[in-house]
Amino acid sequence: MSLIETREVTRIYQMGANQVAALERVSMGADEGEFIAIQGTSGSGKSTLLNLLGGLDRPTSGDVLFDSQPLAPLTKKQMARYRRFSVGMIFQNFNLIPTMTAAENVRLALAFGGLRGVARKERARDLLNRVGLSDRMDHRPAELSGGEQQRVAIARALGNRPRVLLADEPTGNLDSTRAHELLALLREMVHRDNLTVLLVTHDH
Repeated sequence: MSLIETREVTRIYQMGANQVAALERVSMGADEGEFIAIQGTSGSGKSTLLNLLGGLDRPTSGDVLFDSQPLAPLTKKQMARYRRFSVGMIFQNFNLIPTMTAAENVRLALAFGGLRGVARKERARDLLNRVGLSDRMDHRPAELSGGEQQRVAIARALGNRPRVLLADEPTGNLDSTRAHELLALLREMVHRDNLTVLLVTHDH
């Protein structure tokens, strides 16, 4: 049984007088501990699919389910909790706060998840250590390479122990060496933590 799935999902956007179908009747699923790469050209609906799975958007028709439960009936508060604790998301542009250190960026996400004080500091330290940044915690984003910034983003996304990580072209701003390192890290997490990863990319 899939941990996260779509059933006959369609997403139509209104563009002026025209309707544009970003997705049409898409059904897919990912099991716990599975790594899935979704490939497609620009504009093929990859990011739309990820946004639906992450609860950032709702389908025009069809269902998105997590742990066999549809997302459609969730209230705003329940959906916010789903986004905070069930799924983590990383993006091509990292979305780190430039005035904060790596550790502070991670701790901020943990604060939103309700972790306090010493426990929050220790959790941030552990997460950054897991992604190989134990010696870069006190550096701001501008002092980190693209690969290091994406690792901070992964640590932040995993802060509240989600069961699914959604990655929207996470290697798009990285050179080939850093991209391979990042993918190896994600695969290691799938194997070690039984994390489910769905990654969209235009690369082969």
